[in-house]
Amino acid sequence: MKLLRVSTAVISLLFSATTLAADSTPLKHAHGMLVDHAGMTVYTYDKDTPNSGKSACVATCAKNWPPVMAQGTPPAPYSVVTREDGSKQLAHKSKPLYTFVKDKKAGDKTGDGVGGAWHIVGEE
Repeated sequence: MKLLRVSTAVISLLFSATTLAADSTPLKHAHGMLVDHAGMTVYTYDKDTPNSGKSACVATCAKNWPPVMAQGTPPAPYSVVTREDGSKQLAHKSKPLYTFVKDKKAGDKTGDGVGGAWHIVGEE
């Protein structure tokens, strides 16, 4: 009987650790696209150079297209780029990620195609 209690406790502990690991994913999938934890659509910018380690969207651009900020070291296929102010921005497949100020509620995707340079990050 003691062995069963220990096994149940171990299983519960393992399940909790798996749940915590899943919750640490920086973004989630919804409606065929990546969104942040608030459900806001995430975009990439064509002027960003993959693997450059930096963002081309600064100053006024970053006010309209707020960077998705990174916390810690994300799991692949995510990475982190350092912005010119030293802050850390989340990237997907080496491309920095952004939200759009004109998206007012979760699921809005008004930024897709803006200027021919902004694109929703789709699920793989």
